[in-house]
Amino acid sequence: MAPATIPRWTKPVSAWTPPWDAEALTAVLAKIQGWKPFDGDALLDDVGAVLDDVMPPEKDLEDIAQRLRRHLMQLVDIAVAAEAGQKDAKAHRLIQLAREVRAEDMPGDHLQAVGHLRRMAWTTNELLERLVENQCLKEAS
Repeated sequence: MAPATIPRWTKPVSAWTPPWDAEALTAVLAKIQGWKPFDGDALLDDVGAVLDDVMPPEKDLEDIAQRLRRHLMQLVDIAVAAEAGQKDAKAHRLIQLAREVRAEDMPGDHLQAVGHLRRMAWTTNELLERLVENQCLKEAS
């Protein structure tokens, strides 16, 4: 049998190097593992619980606040990725408001805390509706 020959048109190829080092890949993996898919039903449940005529019990306020902050963060991320704030002035204002209200500390007084949660819920709902109008999201249930 004849020895294998290398065709004349073959050129040496440099060795492949990964685009990121181990530290960067570990950081990406951590973000992927921490990612939570958008859940429109849960968002609407939390908004409804806060905007309902009946005030949420004091013991539930911090949990609701954390969930609303998470919803706001997801909506802002979606809006930024879709460049909604650059295309629509109202979306831009809502993105800014979402960032501001999300960063505020929860007041210690029960009535003030409920007021803060209602501002967060209202902002969440308005931003959701604006993203749906701008076709950045499909309508939540």
